[in-house]
Amino acid sequence: MFKIGFDAKRFFNNQTGLGNYSRDLIRILRTYFPEVSYLLYTPQLGKQEYNQLVPNHIVRQPAGFINRTFKSYWRGDGIVEDLKRDMIQIFHGLSGEIPVGLKETSIKSVVTIHDLIFIRYPELYKKIDRTVYHKKFKYACEHADQIVAISEQTKLDICEFFHIPEDKIKVIYQGCHASFKSIKTEEEKKDLRIKLGLPKDFILNVGTIESRKNALSIVKAIVDKDIPLVIVGKPTAYTKEIHEFVALNGMQDRVIFLQGLSMHELSVLYSIAKIFVYPSIFEGFGIPIIEALYSGTPVITTASGVFPEAGGPSSYYVNPNDIDQLSDAIDTILDSPVLQEEMSKKGLEYAQQFNDDTLASQWMNLYLEIKGESSHRSHKI
Repeated sequence: MFKIGFDAKRFFNNQTGLGNYSRDLIRILRTYFPEVSYLLYTPQLGKQEYNQLVPNHIVRQPAGFINRTFKSYWRGDGIVEDLKRDMIQIFHGLSGEIPVGLKETSIKSVVTIHDLIFIRYPELYKKIDRTVYHKKFKYACEHADQIVAISEQTKLDICEFFHIPEDKIKVIYQGCHASFKSIKTEEEKKDLRIKLGLPKDFILNVGTIESRKNALSIVKAIVDKDIPLVIVGKPTAYTKEIHEFVALNGMQDRVIFLQGLSMHELSVLYSIAKIFVYPSIFEGFGIPIIEALYSGTPVITTASGVFPEAGGPSSYYVNPNDIDQLSDAIDTILDSPVLQEEMSKKGLEYAQQFNDDTLASQWMNLYLEIKGESSHRSHKI
């Protein structure tokens, strides 16, 4: 048995994105490799529902006046003494960071890099945030024993922007919440339609409602169509642009905004959508695409970057800024039940590479390799 420590701040405190990634990975590892000791380090606990996902005895928080008072210092530096005391053998930074000084210890380190969008699209971030992210991510990439990118696209970005050798970076995809993998009953679908007041047929978009996600292009693409659009996500200033376009074109009854759904409700919503449309400009991976594939929902997404990697050969690809092309893609799929069935079936087949057992094996083999046991053991589930 050996000990793996995790930077678990996002596990306890982020509702989506990095939070889901952290919770899924730790759940998968604890399920398939319970013989390994896992410790979760966090400056503070978060929502009760997240706190209850793991037993208290594997959670570590800052101790002592200085560490409790200056929690950011503890997470970025002071935590090293705790890791040594707990006899951690591998520390995994789940969100692009590792503590300063870890390299000077015997503790091996892994860092997950999700994306470098703040470098590719600096206009989307405040200068102070870009500066902090750049410093932390670059340090982690240069000092970690192993970098894990969540996609080939992110791996290419790490090589390009931080000049990291390709052989130091391994790609391991993100998992998908179990809710999306279960078959939904007709009663579940009916109940959700009634609860949310949804029409029989609609297309779906899920993700933070920001300019990079490009939901306005979908609204423009359906301006002359009868099919409603359901947009699920946290609103930002960009949401105002969508509302203004909707009002100007009298689309208030055809564009529905939702947020605050449970994971189960969201998974049911995917399963009753006719098409999932995701014309994002750039992503590190695009987990909503995987959620749609597992749900058996045909996907329209962006033709470049990471999107073909996530969507596979059966998804429909477009230029996200070409409204006519997006509009035609929606019509093509809606007009062909045969195509819908084919995309649903083949998309679900493609999604199997993101199954928990596959990811668990990849992660444990990586940890063992870092620990120096790769020549003796190999985990396949």
